[in-house]
Amino acid sequence: RVRPGGAAMGSLGRCLARSLPRGQPGLSPPGPRCYGSAPPALQEKTLVVAKPDALQRRLLGDIIQRFERRGFKLVAMKLLQADRRLVDQHYEQLRLKPFYPSLVAYMTSGPVVAMVWEGYNVVRCTRAMVGDSSAVGTIRGDLSVHITRNVVHASDSVETAQREIGFWFQRDELVAWDSRDRDNIYG
Repeated sequence: RVRPGGAAMGSLGRCLARSLPRGQPGLSPPGPRCYGSAPPALQEKTLVVAKPDALQRRLLGDIIQRFERRGFKLVAMKLLQADRRLVDQHYEQLRLKPFYPSLVAYMTSGPVVAMVWEGYNVVRCTRAMVGDSSAVGTIRGDLSVHITRNVVHASDSVETAQREIGFWFQRDELVAWDSRDRDNIYG
């Protein structure tokens, strides 16, 4: 038997295990938690893009609901048709990959919804929530049908999130607001 947060557990399991109350036997993994007391300085932001297949299949509500249930706060959202320039900027590190032309065609094939979510440890927890297309219980595992149609993009680090948010949003498009449930979520 593997305890929560153990080596055989995926990143979603470790993220969920860290959200459990501490002080219970077997439920106190080391390191940061997805929930818990978080000073304002630790309120990270991350970019999530619902890709064309998510909109075509009307999955946007399911995707948003997962982030809301996690307790993250939506601070920006827009529906747009991504153009080649934006996709090239966003996926610059993949330009030399053989699949790049089909990625560009896919990302410009229909509307996308770009969102900025805010919360404690939001980047790492979002990556765990997104998962891969074979991980049941994750967004991609539950909603995607093929690796090339994987429903969402999520930033992979705090630094990447800051850069990617700048590609998709102007600074004044991010809304600073106080969530009424902040004390319930963060203590």
